[in-house]
Amino acid sequence: MDSGPNYFYRRFVTLSACRRWVSTGVFTMAEIRGASLAAHAAAREAKDNEAACFAARAAGQAVATAHVPQHAYGAAYYALKAVAAAGGDVAGEREWQSGCLPVGLREEIMGRIIVQKRGDGVSVKLQKGEGF
Repeated sequence: MDSGPNYFYRRFVTLSACRRWVSTGVFTMAEIRGASLAAHAAAREAKDNEAACFAARAAGQAVATAHVPQHAYGAAYYALKAVAAAGGDVAGEREWQSGCLPVGLREEIMGRIIVQKRGDGVSVKLQKGEGF
């Protein structure tokens, strides 16, 4: 998924910040914002590679959950889109995601992420209705 000279570095910065936050519970808004923006910059660099673009967006959304929990939907959504764009096992990824969620959140989060077979591919949609 090589999509530019800064792509992997930006994703590394983002994922490192996310891992620090998860392992310590400590973060600064400047660090989280910078990491999220770095991931979205990597996504823009990867515009010619859908899977890489969606993977970078997933990383940006994941780290952004530190300040807005609803970004968790975006992380799951973009990860599924990345797997679909790479021709991977979307059903397997969705099942893995679901298994990682606390039971009390599983139905809410996975119920909003709609995966449908479309022709030769897969469509992934995020349903944003009331209360979102």
